[in-house]
Amino acid sequence: MWSTFFATEEVLGLGVPGAGGPGGAQSLSALMIGRGAHGNKRRRTNSTGPAMSEAQEGKIKLAFFVAIVGVVLTVLGVGTEFWAELSPPKGFYNNQTCLTTHYGLWKGCTRTLWVADIDPERESCGPAELPGESNCSYFKFFTTGENAAMFQKTTQKNLNIAAAMMALFSLFLMVMGGVCISMALSKEILFFLKPASVCFILSGLLVLLSLMVFHQSVLALLASDHTVPLHHELSWSVSCLGCAGGVLMVGGVLFLLLAQPYSPWQRCLPQREGSS
Repeated sequence: MWSTFFATEEVLGLGVPGAGGPGGAQSLSALMIGRGAHGNKRRRTNSTGPAMSEAQEGKIKLAFFVAIVGVVLTVLGVGTEFWAELSPPKGFYNNQTCLTTHYGLWKGCTRTLWVADIDPERESCGPAELPGESNCSYFKFFTTGENAAMFQKTTQKNLNIAAAMMALFSLFLMVMGGVCISMALSKEILFFLKPASVCFILSGLLVLLSLMVFHQSVLALLASDHTVPLHHELSWSVSCLGCAGGVLMVGGVLFLLLAQPYSPWQRCLPQREGSS
């Protein structure tokens, strides 16, 4: 027992000559710092998955910024009604005014334009950004289930509803991906990056698929009646969604690469150096 007691005091620097001096205090403080560092290390590695470094955290925030850009573009495109523009020839009704229609997922607007404001080289009425009287109304697809009529043409509500549901589900996946990234940054766990990457990649695919379904609905609208000749074009809301789909998929791929326990570049470069 006494041998154990003296051995413990010798380790702590308290039982040897001069233990009360600065040498013993330094030994005690070094031992306490070592224990504290060991305890912190143990707390960080006890969580699920490896802990992230400051460099990894910076890369995750940068990839998250890319994903946020895609989310903002998606919200801008889904919330606006400039998906498609339908316009007859500018002299179809009379020589002073003409009508043009632009619509999106939720509502459509009919705008009366002055022919004098239209570009003389343009054959159809428009574009819809020109000043004029506008009359907007929400579609009744989601309430009474009625189709909308534009220039004596009838919309296909099934295609419009499918495009809207895909866009809404993509927004839900974006929210889930953002929650996973927030958990990864707050808990410092790389495991949450994998479900976040899946959410953002799927949301980008759904956005692009929503655009394809909406374009098919526009073609079905034009084929429903041929009484009024119409010129159609996809507007800037579709451009926002197309860019959003690509940006979201890029963000998802970046999260997937950051979730790997090793860097693909560091693993490929040594092989190339060895082969050369």
